[in-house]
Amino acid sequence: MHRIGYVVFPGFQLMGFAAVTAFEIANLTLGEPAYAIELLSEAGGEIKASAGFGVLTKAFDDAVYDTVMFGAGTVIEPVTPGLAAFARHALEVSRRVAAPCTGAFILAESGLLDGRRATTHWVFARQLRERFPEVKVEEDRIFIVDGSVWTSAGMTASIDLALAMIEKDHGEDVARQVARKLVVYHRRAGGQSQFSALLELDPKSDRIQKSVNYAKANLRNVLSVDELADAAGLSARQFSRAFRSETGQSPAKAVEHLRVEAARLLMEQGRHSMDVIAEQTGFSDSDRMRRAFLRTLGQPPQTIRRNAREGVA
Repeated sequence: MHRIGYVVFPGFQLMGFAAVTAFEIANLTLGEPAYAIELLSEAGGEIKASAGFGVLTKAFDDAVYDTVMFGAGTVIEPVTPGLAAFARHALEVSRRVAAPCTGAFILAESGLLDGRRATTHWVFARQLRERFPEVKVEEDRIFIVDGSVWTSAGMTASIDLALAMIEKDHGEDVARQVARKLVVYHRRAGGQSQFSALLELDPKSDRIQKSVNYAKANLRNVLSVDELADAAGLSARQFSRAFRSETGQSPAKAVEHLRVEAARLLMEQGRHSMDVIAEQTGFSDSDRMRRAFLRTLGQPPQTIRRNAREGVA
């Protein structure tokens, strides 16, 4: 039996319990109590969620858990010394430590993410990177596994994290059955982007936003720096400098992300061949599109299409 300690704190967000539900459904699927789940907190007793009502918890002690998962909040709360100490102890004695969404800040504050790859909700990714420069933040990932430390994006991404754990523990077939019962995909790969390319760019000025809109509407074009700069009404040098400053990306990388997103949507619709999709989104050929998908999403276009078909089935 796998013992899971789920850590909450005052003001925790209830969506994190979606991961707990995945383990519950795994027990039903397997026909045995494969996972035993305990709610933990620093002080124990009733802990109130951000929704206003409370749950009963057990205080931290010397119990050893197979998996310790830290809950998340709607805001970044200060990490108490006791919570940080428990996180460090969990990394030493548990098989894995997990932190969906803003739970990554608990791990980072405790030093557990130093030198590791990690992700979090896209809203807080830049803050995580700025506060903890030792952490290799990858905001465009659904979840990341770095050794015994697991982190995920926010909200429903905790389900993807739990399904990945179930798959590792009990195999792909069990995880697939759990996903079907939860009425979710089995499963969004860890490398899949957690938010749209337009949200990722989020330019601050109207000129750069205009160039992004132009690129999105003209993906079949070559979309050189000169072309995008002209759309923004800037010189190529001014445009490149301003674009990187406002978005954190080069124009070429941003265009690639926009192409990948457009191609992914067409693949999920399932109406066109890979060659047609590559042409419509400006990749010119399917091989170039495949390389872009691997760079951006960490998986080839065929996997995206297969996952989409399984989701419909």
